[in-house]
Amino acid sequence: MRVLITGASGLIGTALRQSLEADGASVVALVRRKPASEHERQWDPANGVLDPSDVEGFDAVVHLAGAGIGDKRLTAARKKEIFDSRVDGTSLLADRLAGATNKPRVFVSSSAIGYYGDRAEPVTEQDGPADPPDFLASVCIAWESAADAAVDAGIRTPFIRTGIVLAANGGALQKLLLPFRLGIGGRLGSGKSWWSWISIDDQVRAIRHLIDADVSGPVNLTAPQPATNAEVTKALGKVLRRPTLLPVPRFVLELILGKELAAALLFTSARVLPERLEESGFEFEHRDVESALRGVLAK
Repeated sequence: MRVLITGASGLIGTALRQSLEADGASVVALVRRKPASEHERQWDPANGVLDPSDVEGFDAVVHLAGAGIGDKRLTAARKKEIFDSRVDGTSLLADRLAGATNKPRVFVSSSAIGYYGDRAEPVTEQDGPADPPDFLASVCIAWESAADAAVDAGIRTPFIRTGIVLAANGGALQKLLLPFRLGIGGRLGSGKSWWSWISIDDQVRAIRHLIDADVSGPVNLTAPQPATNAEVTKALGKVLRRPTLLPVPRFVLELILGKELAAALLFTSARVLPERLEESGFEFEHRDVESALRGVLAK
């Protein structure tokens, strides 16, 4: 199987590439820098540059590229960068795939659970976007629509609405590990915000499942048991055998991250269920947060 991946050097992309290659797949990465090997092709999504020949002949395309949301404060310039990196890249790639002579059978295109906005009640793919849409919901709506050319060309296109990916070597969990290991970790604010998470192992397995399964449209990539921040805190303390008695006041996090980014990353409730993923036959290795933390931290 030949697979083309964008964002192949990121947390999810690296793990996915390693998994595919371990099973004998031929993986090519689209990169913005000069290619360093025969397994890379160059593109420039900001300027609409992608050689049509570089997307020919793949069985599957997995699109994971986009500027990190939690890397910097959400200034107007940063918001534009986040929006453009997702929408422009997706539109360019979808357009090239639609025009390919030898089209892929599947285009797995990234999205996020930010689509649903701030909701404490359970939501599935049957539910619409945040109303009115906040910044992240607006990004997700445009991000998914940018793949229309591929959909219209008859390429099966699952939109993976990913939650918080738990991994020891990146993402939100990595940032939490040091204070928790030092015994100064604790719930964030009230601890009542719902976090919809997925282990990195299940994230990769789910993407590989969607490459083969006859599924298109939105698919939530979150574990079946969302947890509140307080529950995540308790589980992480238990796994690491550390106390979790010191809550971090919300205003402190807002000073560090900025009010809007802190709200988006830490205090927006997302109680998202993977209805379509499970209906398609996918079975989770990690259904609850404690088992996921033990799995990714090898405890």
